[in-house]
Formats: sequence, C-alpha cells, structure tokens
Amino acid sequence: MQNRPRRSRIANPGESSGANITTAVGMEETVGHRRARRNTFFKQTIMWVTGLICTAFLLGTLAQAWSNSTLIQQVQSEQQRLHQMQQHSVELKKLEHQYQDPTEIESAARQQLGYVRPGEHAVIIVSPPQTNTESRQGNQDKGATTGFWQEWWNSFFGR
Repeated sequence: MQNRPRRSRIANPGESSGANITTAVGMEETVGHRRARRNTFFKQTIMWVTGLICTAFLLGTLAQAWSNSTLIQQVQSEQQRLHQMQQHSVELKKLEHQYQDPTEIESAARQQLGYVRPGEHAVIIVSPPQTNTESRQGNQDKGATTGFWQEWWNSFFGR
C-alpha cells in the first residue's frame, strides 16, 4: 500500500477547482461521497427500469388472458352452433329416409298439397268466417228459436 497524503476536508480559500457551495460552509464533497451519490442514482435507475419492464410484462400477460377468454367464449358458442347444426342434419336425414317410402310421399302430397288420384274427387269443407262474438251470440239465439233441423237446412242449402 502506498502512503498517500490524505486530503483535507476543508478547502483552501485559494483553491477554485472543484469548489462548490459547500466550500463556503467549510465542507468539501469528497470523492467517496460523489461515488456513493452516483451509485444511488444508478441503483434508482435500475430499479425504475426493472419496474417498467415488470409492468410491461404484467400488462402483456393481462392482455393475453383477456384475449384467451374472448377466444374461449367464441369457441364455445361455435361448438354450440355446430351441435345444433348436427342435430338439424340428423333430423333432415330422418326425413330423407322417411320420404323414400312411396306411401309416405303419397300421404304427404295428399295432406300438404291436396293431390288426388285420377278418378278421385277432392272434397273441401269450408266454414263461414265468424266476424265477432256478437254475431255468434245472435246465431245462437236464432238457432234456439228456429230449431235444430232448420239450422241444418240453412247450413247445407243456405238461406
């Protein structure tokens, strides 16, 4: 080790290099004190940068979690839609097998479309439209006064 002369903490009034406000009070800032202040600033900078990086990772993780939950909901709704479409497909296949039978085709054509075989006559029963409850009540009263057979006569042959 070398024996270096120790610097005095009190600056000479004639020295102007490295002088600052504390020299007026009689205290000069030492090299160790400057180094400690630099280390503190470096440590604070490292802490802030580390905090910002951690915050960025946290926000990225939260955004990814939100995105994943949205995608999971979309997948579930599409799976439900797929299940409904598969059920509809099964029903249509049942109808397809049902209508492959000629008797079913004929029955459906007669009931839904009103088709008849050659030589047959279709009979369509049409009931008169009822306008309101007052006319129904009036018809009931007339039926009671005119008689049962008279109503039959009027319904088949008109008035």
